[in-house]
Amino acid sequence: MHQYLRAIGFSDVTKQDMETLVKDTWDHFEYHEIVNEGESMNFAEVSKPFAEQMGIAIRGEYTSEDEFEWEYYYPYFRGEGITSTEEVTVERHADGDAYSGVCDDVKIGVTLIFYLQNIAEYLNHIGEHSLNSNYTVTLSGLSNSGKILLPISKNESQIKNDREASINRNKLIAAARNGDEDAIESLTLEDMDMYSMISRRIMYEDVLSIVDTYFMPYGVECDQYSIMGEILNYQLVENSITKEEIYILTLDCNELTFDICINKEDLVGEPERGRRFRGTIWLQGRINYED
Repeated sequence: MHQYLRAIGFSDVTKQDMETLVKDTWDHFEYHEIVNEGESMNFAEVSKPFAEQMGIAIRGEYTSEDEFEWEYYYPYFRGEGITSTEEVTVERHADGDAYSGVCDDVKIGVTLIFYLQNIAEYLNHIGEHSLNSNYTVTLSGLSNSGKILLPISKNESQIKNDREASINRNKLIAAARNGDEDAIESLTLEDMDMYSMISRRIMYEDVLSIVDTYFMPYGVECDQYSIMGEILNYQLVENSITKEEIYILTLDCNELTFDICINKEDLVGEPERGRRFRGTIWLQGRINYED
């Protein structure tokens, strides 16, 4: 069974329970989309929410006899808003009908790889259009472990200086990608200064009092990340079947804004606006095709 089921409130389900949930999802789905792949069979995906913004999705195929044969399921959590406007590419997994989105956002410093939620919409769309940079991306994360940390104390001047420094760094990174040698040299000097500063402060400070946020790959899975971000908003929702409580947190992480969900039992600490979340997530996302 999928390890991130507990993130949406199914922390103690058996294989038999899961078969019942899959059948319930198929019998009472709220989303259904088909991709015509030829005369023999059609790819299809259906999903049903079991709490606000989250539930179970099933993917499979319709045979020539119009019978649905499901191949796999996964827990999903759909975030809100727009996380990135950078150009995105999509790659199919080698072992099945799953796809990953790849996005290079200068604010992160690493290539974002996320599990694509709206596969059927993507496959239907590329039949008429090519994927281009006009589409936005909405990211979301499912977490099985996390902690709440206190914020770093800063005055208005420090916050303003950090914001300006971040804007300037993003401009330098964009210029460096285009081959600007002066930008590359400036970034190199900036990284050396940062390394020197951290080396001095780490002798008498904890690293979490130096680093505000981070976004780093985690483990061997390409779409799992270790993150720390500021909590902008939060709410507590309930799984309609198990009655387990789930936190939905809106985070600002390296200037990316996205939502994550985590089982209340897996979260250490009490979330509040301004505090920080630190944990590991499975990154999902969808491409928005609105004109």
